[in-house]
Amino acid sequence: MVLRGLRNAALAACLVLPVPALAQTPPGLPAVVVSPVALQALSDSADFLGRIQAAEKVELRARVEGFITEQRFREGQSVKKGDVLFLIDKAPYEATVDQRKADVAAAQAIEANAVVQLQRTKELAERGNAPQATLDQRIAEDAKAKADIAKAQAALRTAEINLSYTEIIAPIDGRIGTATVTPGNLVSPATGPLATIVSIDPINVTFPVTQRELLQARQRAGGEPQRIVVGLRLADGSTYDQTGRVQLLDVAANQGTDSVTVRATIPNPKGVLIDGSSVRVLLAIGEPEKRLVIPTASIAIDQQGPFVLVVGEGDRVQVKRLQLGAQRGGLTVVEKGLAEGERVIVEGMVRVRPGMQVAPTVAPPSPARS
Repeated sequence: MVLRGLRNAALAACLVLPVPALAQTPPGLPAVVVSPVALQALSDSADFLGRIQAAEKVELRARVEGFITEQRFREGQSVKKGDVLFLIDKAPYEATVDQRKADVAAAQAIEANAVVQLQRTKELAERGNAPQATLDQRIAEDAKAKADIAKAQAALRTAEINLSYTEIIAPIDGRIGTATVTPGNLVSPATGPLATIVSIDPINVTFPVTQRELLQARQRAGGEPQRIVVGLRLADGSTYDQTGRVQLLDVAANQGTDSVTVRATIPNPKGVLIDGSSVRVLLAIGEPEKRLVIPTASIAIDQQGPFVLVVGEGDRVQVKRLQLGAQRGGLTVVEKGLAEGERVIVEGMVRVRPGMQVAPTVAPPSPARS
């Protein structure tokens, strides 16, 4: 009985002990990554729909008739100027060359005899043993023999040219497309293109520009169109890592749209730009100005419009409504709603709510873009 009373007393004492301090510690603060609102020098730009065009484009065609005996390329591969791409059966053309060589030899033999006959007739005419008519005939025969040699040599040259056409050669450096014929098929000048080669680097882009925008761009370039710099935005929304320069302005404006067709040349060392594809062309207009920019990935949109979450005083989350401007390579211009230096949350937004206290980490600064 005494032991039972002591056990009950100890149990009652435990029930009235205070809760340990560890259980009262608040949970850890959610971690977020922030990017300070920054001023960057940006130029106004106009956005145009452009079309990529190869600087050089060649359709390979047969210039003589014959059977394709060999194809010496893989479709889609790069080729160099002078590469043999197709072979046409040479045998008939080699036989023609041999025949024309024989014709030249025969004409030369006839001309050699005509020279001898002419010389003899001249000697006889000088001694009065040959009439003038015979001498005139020998002179004419000699002239005709020489002409026959020239004619045979021209025919030989034509045969040699036709023989050379049995090798279809790449006239430019570039990339070759699909072959429309395969070995064993008969081709001729009427067959049509056997394949197409397009140059890759550099490459052109054409796009229409309004007169007003063109004047602004020319003023920015000091009045020289060749100094106007253009950039490209690809189909996936990314910005192409090369810039180009205007090469040509059309000589006349489109009266319906008051626009001028512009052609620019741009490097394409990796072959990213493909002939015939569409791109967005960015044309810088006006002098660079300091603008507030934030990462585009930090912007959310609801029924009230675009907004961002910022880390304010006491590291607490706040909502800021925005008026936005243009987008440039992953950054968006802020016209209204933020001040320089405010910390915009770029990672961890889904884990926080307005009013929550967070543990912010500053992201690396974005590179400046113009």
